[in-house]
Amino acid sequence: MKLNIKIIAILLLTMPLFTKAQNGGKNIEITFTNGKSHNHPTFAIWLETMEGKFVQPLFVTQSLATGTYLHADAGNKQWSRDSGEARRPATLPYFLHKRNIKAPDGTYLPTPKKPIPDTYTGATPKQSQNLTLTTDKPLSGRYKLLIEINQPWDFNEIWHNNLYVDNVNYLTSAQPSLIYLVEIDFDAPSEIYTLNPIGHGNPIGEDGKLYTDISGFTTALQIFKSIKATVK
Repeated sequence: MKLNIKIIAILLLTMPLFTKAQNGGKNIEITFTNGKSHNHPTFAIWLETMEGKFVQPLFVTQSLATGTYLHADAGNKQWSRDSGEARRPATLPYFLHKRNIKAPDGTYLPTPKKPIPDTYTGATPKQSQNLTLTTDKPLSGRYKLLIEINQPWDFNEIWHNNLYVDNVNYLTSAQPSLIYLVEIDFDAPSEIYTLNPIGHGNPIGEDGKLYTDISGFTTALQIFKSIKATVK
């Protein structure tokens, strides 16, 4: 029997993506609708208590999770044409400091030898997509659901390439990471939760603070048109 390859491809693009952690925890479906500035962003999704204590990651894009990027660090502030290891602390500094696992070089970045477990990782979806994620264990009550997003080399008139002269961490980030948040209730979930931006990460990745002024952001706010969550 011959298979229609075109139909299979369409089905694969519209099917939800599942993480590998399927062990009786709560399911959370994240629906991303791409915006006009979407271009392979890096992002992490995680849960915190209402007091701001890190609970667990839910999803992390593979480049950050493994420390391996499309363009490796070639040294002397240069980038290789080949893929490989790179250290980019400005990518998702808020998430990494919340996770609070230090690398030997003093950063909080995962490495190829010590990556974030692949239970929580996957490729950046190219299309508007659903991610169905599962908590490590059953949860009840209210929690914070957060997403930090960053798209490299995304400069504008405020976050321009002379703002932090010669700082390679800033130059690969430009407009800093944006942090989105919504509070969810596992015991009495709403039909749909909408995540909204609450601030940004450190532009050179030197701390894990939340900076609440996002008035200078432009295209970074258009990476996703909307981000919604549903507790299953």
